[in-house]
Amino acid sequence: MGKKSELASEYEHILKTDKNCIDKAFDFCEGYKTFINASKTERECVSEIINIVKTKGYKELNKDITKLNVGDKLYFNNRGKALVLITIGKESLDKGVNFVISHIDSPRLDLKPNPVYECEDIAYFKTHYYGGIKKYQWPALPLSMHGRIFKSDGSFVDINLGEKDNEPKFIITDLLPHLSEEQNKRTLRDGIKGEELNIVIGSIPINDEDTEIKNLVKENVLRILNKMYGIKEKDFARAEIEFVPAEHAMDIGFDKSMIAAYGQDDKVCAYPSLMAEIENVNPMKTSVTVFTDKEEIGSKGNTGMDSNYLHDVIEDLADIANVKTRDIYRNSICLSSDVNSAYDPTFADAFEGRNSSHINRGVVLTKYTGHLGKGGANDASAETMAKIIKLMEDKNVVWQIGELGKIDIGGGGTIAKYITQKNIDTIDVGVAVLSMHAPYELVSKLDVYHTYLAYKAFLCNQ
Repeated sequence: MGKKSELASEYEHILKTDKNCIDKAFDFCEGYKTFINASKTERECVSEIINIVKTKGYKELNKDITKLNVGDKLYFNNRGKALVLITIGKESLDKGVNFVISHIDSPRLDLKPNPVYECEDIAYFKTHYYGGIKKYQWPALPLSMHGRIFKSDGSFVDINLGEKDNEPKFIITDLLPHLSEEQNKRTLRDGIKGEELNIVIGSIPINDEDTEIKNLVKENVLRILNKMYGIKEKDFARAEIEFVPAEHAMDIGFDKSMIAAYGQDDKVCAYPSLMAEIENVNPMKTSVTVFTDKEEIGSKGNTGMDSNYLHDVIEDLADIANVKTRDIYRNSICLSSDVNSAYDPTFADAFEGRNSSHINRGVVLTKYTGHLGKGGANDASAETMAKIIKLMEDKNVVWQIGELGKIDIGGGGTIAKYITQKNIDTIDVGVAVLSMHAPYELVSKLDVYHTYLAYKAFLCNQ
């Protein structure tokens, strides 16, 4: 066998570097599958994480906290839809903190505020899709119902229906191929239109001959909902209801090397960062691990990164520690914990192979995202790239670089640009994903595990 170049390099399969990680990766991903099955919405994810961290000694950050001690573990719950976890380090806060920020919202179907209607003896919900989806992927797919509804008396009820085998599922219909000649003339983008994403919710009318009610199937559905949850039709105006794929995370391939699941963008990064944060004990620098909302629609709203909630948390810590917030920011570094699109050989024309991430080649370092000429992107500096690459190599974490497809095809963004507004060095670091934003996305178990190792190396700085 000939000698390899000592100057050139290529990104290889994880097992060429870490030959013994299969069992560890598979074991780690069993916990991940349990987590993602229980966390299909941002509310459920926050609740699940709080339940976990309370058993690990985390205390709520509130006005009663007047002193920060090394090793203290704190959390801040922002409206049940975003969460900040903190581990206090040995260095003063004005020396900077280590941020890891993932988002826990995913593309889905939300109910409109007045969603219930009946047509031709079938009852439906009207939906408004959330985030970037291919609408044609959502019909003929079993869906489950999640969310919170407030009643007129101020009480609320949480709904999680369709996840268990004995519970009803829901579905959107599609046109049979025998009659779809006109539909077939549509572009792929409009093969299913937004106003056609109507969810079937019932077909049996009430059994009442002495009634003047016109929509008898709708009335029967409303009575069922009232019996189950004590709600009325107008209560949907006080609700946040999401419909998501009903199936649970599943192993893929004869070798079970991959996971297909809904919402892996970005919970496939959230879970490894959570595990790394929990295992972070008495670090040199304080760690701030964030699980944020609204990334899929531009991070707007008071639970998204384009709000001040994280700044307020840092300001609270600065006040307790008697340091300046701006000093914390300027000396900090952030891993924007988000996914990249894995090279897909079936659709190779969308990718530039040398600069695309691939499954099974390790955690992805994404220097920049954005559109066309890096528009709207964070573009990590050479200094930031050098720091993170050195850390990965020092800790034997398998890494690769990644870019979101060919230059002029499209693009995307993450929360990174909102973090850099605070004068924080930031780089996107996460998992390569196939079929991103599809109802079921695909990832490599080995990549998930090495992403966890990357976050652990970054946070657990002894």
